[in-house]
Amino acid sequence: MQISNQTLKDLEFHVVQSEIATFAYTDKVVEHITTLQPYLDHNELIKDLHTTNEYLASFENGNTFPFAEYFIIDEYLKRLEIENYYLPAEEFFKIKSNALQVKEILKYLTNFQEYTPTLFTKASSIQYEKEIVKLIDTVFNKFGEVKDDASPELKIVRDRLRHLNSRITELFNKSMSYHSDYLDDIRESVIGNRRVLAVKSFQRKRVKGQFLGTSKTGSITFIEPESVQGPRREFEELKEDEKHLIIQILLDLTAKIAVFRPNLEEYQRFLEYIDFTQAKAKYAQSINGILPKINKDSLQIKLVNAYHPLLYLNNLRNNERTIPQSLFLDKDCRIIIISGPNAGGKSITLKTIGLLQIMVQSGVLVPVDEESEFGFFSQIFTDIGDNQSIENHLSTYSYRLKQMSYFLKQADENSLLLVDEFGTGSDPELGGALAEVFFEEFYERKSFGVFTTHYTNIKLSAERLPEAINACMLFDKKSLEPLYRLEIGQAGSSFTFEVAEKNKIPFRLINRAKKKVESEKVSLDKTILKLQQEKFEIQKTKDQVEELKETSLVQNEELEQTKEKIQQKLYDFQQLYDREQKTMMLGKRIVDMSDSYLKSKNKKQLIANFLKIVEMENAKKTKEVQQLKKIEKIIEKEVQRELKENSKEISKQKEVIEQKEKVATQKKIDNLKVGDRVKIHGSSSVGTIDKISKDVVFVNYGLFTTQIKVHEVYKI
Repeated sequence: MQISNQTLKDLEFHVVQSEIATFAYTDKVVEHITTLQPYLDHNELIKDLHTTNEYLASFENGNTFPFAEYFIIDEYLKRLEIENYYLPAEEFFKIKSNALQVKEILKYLTNFQEYTPTLFTKASSIQYEKEIVKLIDTVFNKFGEVKDDASPELKIVRDRLRHLNSRITELFNKSMSYHSDYLDDIRESVIGNRRVLAVKSFQRKRVKGQFLGTSKTGSITFIEPESVQGPRREFEELKEDEKHLIIQILLDLTAKIAVFRPNLEEYQRFLEYIDFTQAKAKYAQSINGILPKINKDSLQIKLVNAYHPLLYLNNLRNNERTIPQSLFLDKDCRIIIISGPNAGGKSITLKTIGLLQIMVQSGVLVPVDEESEFGFFSQIFTDIGDNQSIENHLSTYSYRLKQMSYFLKQADENSLLLVDEFGTGSDPELGGALAEVFFEEFYERKSFGVFTTHYTNIKLSAERLPEAINACMLFDKKSLEPLYRLEIGQAGSSFTFEVAEKNKIPFRLINRAKKKVESEKVSLDKTILKLQQEKFEIQKTKDQVEELKETSLVQNEELEQTKEKIQQKLYDFQQLYDREQKTMMLGKRIVDMSDSYLKSKNKKQLIANFLKIVEMENAKKTKEVQQLKKIEKIIEKEVQRELKENSKEISKQKEVIEQKEKVATQKKIDNLKVGDRVKIHGSSSVGTIDKISKDVVFVNYGLFTTQIKVHEVYKI
């Protein structure tokens, strides 16, 4: 079933078409792009998406696709059926240019078949006929002129023309030299492509020849010398013969080229398709579009960091940031109810979902992360914006009811519904009740949908139904500024009274309004608001805790290092202190002995005591040295033992690691094969495996080939 024009209009798909069309080379392809519709054939869609993606990949891998401007020659090809019709010379050059471009494309696709399998298959039925270019080259030279030897008769005529041209030049120069006394300072001129003598008017009778005019002032008379008139007439007759011969040659060439008309028409269609593909690829490059996963067998939408392409480009031009959205729809969670304050991003989120789905189903790549997935919906219904119809005397609500009636007739399990401000436009209580019934009906039909609403009863229904879920656009309660980020899993508050307060509405009026609303409703809205703000604050706190945790780990490491340094210094100070104490005690004993030496009469005994102290100190030092040596030997033995044990353990671990690496390498080698596309870790360039030798792969990047270990590349 064809998706309606109203849906395409609501989602602004025509703007995307216009953006793509700017990259097309010809008006014919521009027209095709502007009338592009979502595919009805799923297989054709997959092929189209892959061809666009393959063309896009050529921008990144350095193997530029050999495609440039080409020519639309449909009208001239149709005329080949007319009897005695011949193509103008410039048309043969357009035919040749198109044919040569097809030849280069076919050569490229053959050489890079691994990169472009879908495009290669698309082009595999095209047969390049070299005879087309050969026939054209036998008639025309590289300057676009018909060659002298295009026919024997033409060669004779051209040889005679060159001879006559030389003869005319020779005769004219002689005549100019002979009549030099009668010529004006300019000496000669050209009239009607004929060289003439510039004769002084009062001397005109002295020069024989044909009068061809005078200067503006009448002082100069232009005369063709009599001697060149005969050769010149013959030259003109031969030029007429040349024209007839060229026409005959073009007639013959046209008849020969007409045989290849089916090939030329096929070339034309192929070049138009490549033009269409490259336009979409260049647009995808401008929006960072990719080919997401397409599910043939199951309906689902998985958006990961999805951007609205029009908003993204507009913000890019204004140097502003675009907030991406992420969500998931499948048969177990088919409907999302998005709530929250106005101007919070509900509508743009709704349009992002719908527009990206339309783009994918039309063969256009989309700006999402690689993990994103899309299904194939047979019908997409939208009700977005104020569609009041003056012509049909319909109010906004009447229009919406008419739309709902149409949706209820058509919607099924293969449908996607996108409705903005679901149920608004009538009495809040009655409109809300009717909207809830519509919602339940779509739910029972197993339809997929995303609805934005302010109605509390619909939010409560979403909580009650297992295959529906609430979502909200996050809002900062303190600043009352939208965060433009979708949060799945909870309903959002409308922030009605809070926004009113921010906009300077008197508090007494807000209070009166609160009293007029049922207390339960205000309480529920407050609860939702509080929960939303608490969730926001919890997430904010969580982020801060994570940040503090990381900071704390760094600080702990620094403190440990500082602690180790302080302990080392304390140990050094203790050792120094002990040595100083020993030195002081020894010095005190020596001082005491010195005093005793002056007073004592038995000096020999004092000297003996002193020597005894010295021997004791030396013995202590010797003992300490011996102990130190023993300790050093013990430590050395222990170290050697530890080293030996560690060496054995390391060898074992090394063997285990090497074995694991061998298994992993072999597994990786088994998973790789010649022709696979791979990337080197840390590089964005894509290459193709030409050869695998043991644990080394030879990667071809088009302009060069490099060798690299298997574990340093990964398959894409």
